[in-house]
Amino acid sequence: MSDFFSVEYTDVPLQYFGSKHLIVLAGFALLWLSFFFFRNAWNEKQRNVILKTLALALAVNEIGLHAWSAYWGIWNIQTMLPLHICSVMVWVTSYTALSGNRSMYDFMYFLGIGGALQALLTPADALNYDLPHYRSLQAFTAHGLLVTIPLFMTIVEGCRPTLASFKRIFIWTNIYMVVIFFVNQAIGSNYLFVAAKPPSPTLMDALSPWPWYIPQLEILAFVIFSIMYLPFLIKDRAAVRQANPA
Repeated sequence: MSDFFSVEYTDVPLQYFGSKHLIVLAGFALLWLSFFFFRNAWNEKQRNVILKTLALALAVNEIGLHAWSAYWGIWNIQTMLPLHICSVMVWVTSYTALSGNRSMYDFMYFLGIGGALQALLTPADALNYDLPHYRSLQAFTAHGLLVTIPLFMTIVEGCRPTLASFKRIFIWTNIYMVVIFFVNQAIGSNYLFVAAKPPSPTLMDALSPWPWYIPQLEILAFVIFSIMYLPFLIKDRAAVRQANPA
């Protein structure tokens, strides 16, 4: 048990797309697919219980990370403030799912899913700890739930983004990035990875050196958001054609 919670890196790091990593990804993929099969089987009370349970699990999981980091004396403002997109979305997602207030759903859909999927594929936070170490499980749980909860709200509850929300979130994300750039300068941090690329291998390694990868990230984010909105755009245009046949 002491090894499970130890701060020391495991002898063998997590292998990207190794058997353990693929099992985790397959498990989440099956969970997300199950929403299509069970969405009509759950009544409103059951859906509410499931959603709030997922939200509580996300919040407790994040609190556990801070407690673990504080216990081992590695908590600091340079790395542990909730300023990364996924860290912000943990609390936005938890609040939205627990409160019933859906005004932040669009942020969850675009930023939560878009950011967390990349972290599931290249889990930089978990790289130095092989499964089933606590730190690795915590990272996969956090990012997996950041995808799971908005997907549940989309597939089961029928929430959906709009073209207006697409534009609004892209603009606000850029404003937030500028703010965080100056925060990084002030405290010597690297939130949003706008001061440097992550030290561990990620998809960002395929981009140009700093600062040129930042505008490339802008383009990549726009492409990802566009792909995420595409199913709804197709659905809307099909509905228009059906309502106004030639």
